[in-house]
Amino acid sequence: MGNELRIRIKTLVMILAMVVCANVGDLMLKRGMTKIGAVEISQSGLQHAFLATITNGTIWIGIAFLAGFMLSYMTVLSWADYSYVMPAGAFGYALLTLLAVIFLHEHVSPRRWIGVVLICAGVLLVGQTRPRTTEALAREPRQAAA
Repeated sequence: MGNELRIRIKTLVMILAMVVCANVGDLMLKRGMTKIGAVEISQSGLQHAFLATITNGTIWIGIAFLAGFMLSYMTVLSWADYSYVMPAGAFGYALLTLLAVIFLHEHVSPRRWIGVVLICAGVLLVGQTRPRTTEALAREPRQAAA
């Protein structure tokens, strides 16, 4: 397998991991915060929200997935262009909109769906470019001799 194809595949896998982790994490945070309720901006309100937050398992699951997002994000940025990763990762916004409709029962207006379609079109355009264009950074780290 050619080096460029290998980089493209591993980049797309890591972007998929970013999208899945970010979306699941965000959904879990939303569900957890919905259980807690509206946070009152006062000392007692913030204390109550803090205690309710740190004892909520759904929020901790969300935090774990968001940590997975951060790890996959940092990993893919170590070899792929930022100008590739960020637009390609924007597919997560489209997926999150769909998940919000399915799991959170949110209403999404036609205008918002048009925006989602435009995001997907942009992701497809970016996905047809090379993940890494800077040759100085393109060198793979040398592996230590066994």
